[in-house]
Amino acid sequence: MSRSRLALLLIAGVGYAVLSHWMMLYHATAPWAIAVLLGPLWLTALGMGSSRFGAWGFAATAAAGIAFFVVILRGDAGDPDRLYVMQHVGINAVLCGWFGLTLRGDGLSLIGQVAQRIHALTPDMRVYTAQVTAVWTAYFAVMAIGSLTVYLTLPFATWSFLSNLVGPISVGALFIGEHVVRYRLHPEFERVRIVDAVRAFSSPPVDRTVER
Repeated sequence: MSRSRLALLLIAGVGYAVLSHWMMLYHATAPWAIAVLLGPLWLTALGMGSSRFGAWGFAATAAAGIAFFVVILRGDAGDPDRLYVMQHVGINAVLCGWFGLTLRGDGLSLIGQVAQRIHALTPDMRVYTAQVTAVWTAYFAVMAIGSLTVYLTLPFATWSFLSNLVGPISVGALFIGEHVVRYRLHPEFERVRIVDAVRAFSSPPVDRTVER
C-alpha cells in the first residue's frame, strides 16, 4: 500500500464518519440511510463468515444480510437508533474478543502475528506486542461499554458524536501514539513505517523463525 493510497483511505474514512454523523442526526429513519449506516456490520460479517466457513459462510451471511435489508426497506426493522447502537457495541465487542482471545496460552498475540508479517520477533518483541494487544483489547471493551452507557444516559446526538467522530479519532490516536511511544520504550526495536504496519494487517500470515 503506497502513501498516497493510505492518504486516500484516511480521507475516505473521515468523510464516511462525518457523513454517518449527519445521516444519524437528520435521516436516521430513512431506509437508504439505514442501509448505508449498517453496511459496515454486514461487510464485517461477510469477511468473518467467509474466512471461517469458506464459500458456504459467505453465501449464508450474504443471504441473511439481503433478507435484513429487505426488512429495512419495508420499514419493519424497528427503532433505527437501537440498530446503530447494536452495530457499534457489537463490532467493538467482537474486536475485543478477537484481540483478547489471542492472549491466551503461549501463542503469538494478534499484534504479534501482524508484526511477524514484517520481521522476525525477538522475545522482547513478543512480550511488547502482547502488551499492545492487551491495550487494544481494553480499548474495545471500554468503547463497547461506553457506547451503551452514553446511549442509555445521554441524548442520541451525543452518542452519534461518540461513535462516528470520537471513536475513529481515538483509534487513529492510539495507533499513531503507540508507534511513537514504541521506540522511546524500546529504541533497539527494528524501525517500521506506519504504512508498512497498515499493509501488514491486510497481508496473509507468514512463517518466520523467532529470533533468539
